[in-house]
Amino acid sequence: MSTTKKVTAAAVAAGLGIVTLSACAESSSGDSHGSGSKTVTLVSHSSFAASEKVLEEFEAESGYKLKVLEDGDAGVAVNKAILTKGNPQGDVFFGIDNTLLSRGLDNDLFEVYEAHGADSVLLAKRPLLDKKDRVTLVDTGEICVNYDKKYFADKDITPPETFADLVKPEYKNLLVVENPATSSPGLGFLIGTVAQEGNVEWPDYWKKLKDNGVKVVDGWDQAYNEEFSGSAGGKKAGGDRPLVVSYASSPPVEAIYSDPKPAEAPTGVAKGTCFQQAEYAGLLAGAKNPEGGKALLDFLSEKRFQEDMPLNMFVDPVHKDVKPPADFAKYAVKVDAPLTMDPQRIADNRDQWVKQWTSLVVK
Repeated sequence: MSTTKKVTAAAVAAGLGIVTLSACAESSSGDSHGSGSKTVTLVSHSSFAASEKVLEEFEAESGYKLKVLEDGDAGVAVNKAILTKGNPQGDVFFGIDNTLLSRGLDNDLFEVYEAHGADSVLLAKRPLLDKKDRVTLVDTGEICVNYDKKYFADKDITPPETFADLVKPEYKNLLVVENPATSSPGLGFLIGTVAQEGNVEWPDYWKKLKDNGVKVVDGWDQAYNEEFSGSAGGKKAGGDRPLVVSYASSPPVEAIYSDPKPAEAPTGVAKGTCFQQAEYAGLLAGAKNPEGGKALLDFLSEKRFQEDMPLNMFVDPVHKDVKPPADFAKYAVKVDAPLTMDPQRIADNRDQWVKQWTSLVVK
């Protein structure tokens, strides 16, 4: 995805009145403090969601009550976790992605633990930057520009497909993006422009975007649910931006939770703007309930949870024996060749890129 989120489009489901459970149950016999605690606390971005049945199964089988603390966009959540390291808010952190992973590892946020289901993932179980099993891969997705199909049909304008399209005059004042300093999809989009344009040329590209009226907001929820005209679950009726940085798996939520379901999703994806995202979870250093945290990490890797994710967080599962549900597969946009970047290159340059972007775009 988060953001994916997963995809962080789970917030759209909430806007549409769909209930996805973020468990906050507390045991009457204990809280989240002490080795004998019967509560395990998951710290995450605001789009963690799972079905009630699956969470109840985890609680029944593990003996732990699950409490979820949501800390906004993934970028904000990671920053807060770093500020509270050694005395964390919870036991497990979920939602740190490949654009932010090195920050978490460099700040020693996580304890070493290899989840029991980690050997079942499709991708390599160890991130390139981590040789110590400090995090567990949970899901993947693509960060891409989404567009409101109705807007472009009504205006008789062809929707954009590439980064180059976004700076053309016909798309002036149409795009809203998230701030990469506070938002994981915003950071993914920035890194995607660096991957596409190159180390030297990307600032000039963003100058063109700025001249073409790009709007910057703090996080995905504001961008998608308030500014984007294609969000049926938007908090502010009739957002006026028909282009938004979101996910390739955002269109399914707009279709699946419509009544009746449309033949095709009302939103589309500019495939030439997609950047590959991967999300991880890890046992927080200093966790009050490390055994409960380990049980939760095992659960996030299990087939049951992996099967549950696509229609709750709208992300792609990574378990080798799990295929996305039919509805998800029907409406999701398949991106054959998303942009990628070596994790070490991200680690070496991310902070400078964000600083340079800030001076160019918002100052």
